[in-house]
Amino acid sequence: MLSRTADNLYWIARYMERAETMARLLQVGERISLLPNSGGEGFRNEWDSLLHASGTAEGFARKYGDPVQRNIESYFFFDHDNPSSIASCIERARENARIVRTALTVQMWDALNTAFQELRQLERTPRSEIDITRLAEWTTAKAAMVKGTIETTHLRNDGWDFLNLGYLIERADNTARLMDVKYYVLLPQIEYVGSGFDNYQWATLLRALSVHRAFYWAYGGEVTAKKIADFLILNPRCPRSLITCAGGIVGHLDRLAEDYNRPTQAQAHARRMTEGLAAHTPDMIFDEGLHEFLTRFVGDTAQLAGMVHETYLSGDMR
Repeated sequence: MLSRTADNLYWIARYMERAETMARLLQVGERISLLPNSGGEGFRNEWDSLLHASGTAEGFARKYGDPVQRNIESYFFFDHDNPSSIASCIERARENARIVRTALTVQMWDALNTAFQELRQLERTPRSEIDITRLAEWTTAKAAMVKGTIETTHLRNDGWDFLNLGYLIERADNTARLMDVKYYVLLPQIEYVGSGFDNYQWATLLRALSVHRAFYWAYGGEVTAKKIADFLILNPRCPRSLITCAGGIVGHLDRLAEDYNRPTQAQAHARRMTEGLAAHTPDMIFDEGLHEFLTRFVGDTAQLAGMVHETYLSGDMR
């Protein structure tokens, strides 16, 4: 496979996963903003925290200034000046798909093209006629449809591996960032940690990730920070956990290394990440600091993405 084809497939998946994550961030902000603001130190409001957790705060500030909810909603969904907005991601995913259309199944192309055409209709709809809940639910449904067509129609070849690498690398990064939203909205006084408000925020995060029921199946009882950390970081049965993503990345890199008869540094790095996660406990994570742990993981994931690009996506590959 040519590296440019692999690159297009990889970024189709990354952009669709990123669009879904932006929708989930909007859901987190909306649900948490319904609660009384705790005030005090930290970020001014939940919407400000989403900008920082998503890495889009500087771009937003340059264009809009103060983090007003309606402006943030528009910046996350419609704004093409934001390269991570849902509109930008879907448009770029569809463009990558158009370039390698013969490498996709008919169902995959139809799912991506339909999402793009419906997005255009949404952009023409007066903003007062659609609310953020509808936009977020539409995005997650379209992202699930695209992922479903990949899983049910694509040949299990190297193209499938590059698509899934894109999904898993983006999902690992995004799960960590979504967890970090909770760090940014933690109540400013230590005595509130473990309170009903604190636990409600954790439960909201689970719902935004669509793993709320799965969490209760796995753990039952009260939602606590340590249970959440174990589930979303260390539990291989959770489909969005960091260790599940890292382990899946190892599997796809191993397949590619076998196909191309070339072991890579990316393999070794992904395996170290997986083994490092397996060696952790929730207590170890909180001793280091949840924010510090997640920041380090995001950095490791970015390094891994760079290695994948250098190995497979930057030159002609046979």
